[in-house]
Amino acid sequence: MATLLLFGATGLVGREVLRLALADPQVKHLTAPTRRPLAPHSHLTNPQVDFDALPPDALWWKADAVICTLGSTIKQAGSNEVFHRIDHGYPLAVARLARAHGTRGFALTSSTGAAPRAKSFYLRTKGELERDLDSCGFPSLTFVRPSLIGGQRDESRPAERLTMFLMTAVRPILPRR
Repeated sequence: MATLLLFGATGLVGREVLRLALADPQVKHLTAPTRRPLAPHSHLTNPQVDFDALPPDALWWKADAVICTLGSTIKQAGSNEVFHRIDHGYPLAVARLARAHGTRGFALTSSTGAAPRAKSFYLRTKGELERDLDSCGFPSLTFVRPSLIGGQRDESRPAERLTMFLMTAVRPILPRR
């Protein structure tokens, strides 16, 4: 039976992770700190937090593993600086606090092409985060690197929808890898 910490539970990927984790009999308890409240569940603790001032002494930091799906887009964040704080600073702060409390596993939703020397600010930020998480000392560290993520979003992303449509149309002629 596992205890999990989930960061990003209100986003597209996080909502699905939340749904699956709460339905999994192997998950004894899930803590999902968020800015806005989630629907109540008997196996869920949902503290409301300010990600700029995470509580270092909260008892919920000690868990078997963290799943971090926190993330934004540069457009949504409004600037490169805010995007970097959300997509690098917050996940790294979460990782350091969880590891300091003995959490042994960390899984991050990153991005295909993430690299500390990438030309794209977005991919460079993701790559720098992966590099920095590697230095936290987790015995188990997983980076999930999807390309585009499809699903029902709260906001409109027309360029992403068009790209998803085109990728679906050309999928039969693309190499499997």
